[in-house]
Amino acid sequence: MVIVGLTGGLGNQLFQYALGRRIAYDRNLPLKLDANGFENYRLHAFSLQHFGIRQDFVSPEDIARLKVRKRYRIQKLLPMNWRSLIIERQFEFDPRVLRTVRRHIYLEGYWQSERYFKSIEPILRKELVVTTKPEGANLEMAERIQRVDGVSVHIRRGDYVSDKTTSNYHGVIPLEYYFKAVEVIAGVVANPNFFIFSDDPEWARQHFSLDHPCTYVAHNRADRNYEDLRLMSMCRHHI
Repeated sequence: MVIVGLTGGLGNQLFQYALGRRIAYDRNLPLKLDANGFENYRLHAFSLQHFGIRQDFVSPEDIARLKVRKRYRIQKLLPMNWRSLIIERQFEFDPRVLRTVRRHIYLEGYWQSERYFKSIEPILRKELVVTTKPEGANLEMAERIQRVDGVSVHIRRGDYVSDKTTSNYHGVIPLEYYFKAVEVIAGVVANPNFFIFSDDPEWARQHFSLDHPCTYVAHNRADRNYEDLRLMSMCRHHI
């Protein structure tokens, strides 16, 4: 059994699922999701239920069987591939994670590298598709994007700005980056139409104006992050 601990925003959850799916597929083991952390997590909510994934949630009995917390100190003394609790130690790709020999493992981390799941890309492309049908403003926006040469621009702020610890750790991309990227796109795309997505849409309206057709997509709240992701995927170019 492979259990993947889920945390963070939608992007984090997609990476976490992808690694768990790859290991479970390679070893022909069941995959279970641990979304218990979202019960007390204020920033984000579990969002994978809107995708065509294998959705089997972990039970208290599953966690007890692994006893990952009680064995944490012992786990640190073992080689990575012998651990039942595998905790991400670095942002870079760590091939040792894929060489685990245990039949029951718990994955805890962000796993933000395509190399963790590239081998099952066809499977993930089928599963990581939004299955909730678009309605109302999202359906109208989707039709609008598909009529033009759309360019999605995603401006991340939120806790990257409001939380000092997070801000110091991750930093914030300066506006100059976005304006330069727009120039590059405009130099190779004849009639670009820019669609601006942000977790701080009012700030984006005030500080990011362009001399091109521009639409600020601000009607989806955090609980509809999957709608924004689907709309962005419909654009032909991305910043």
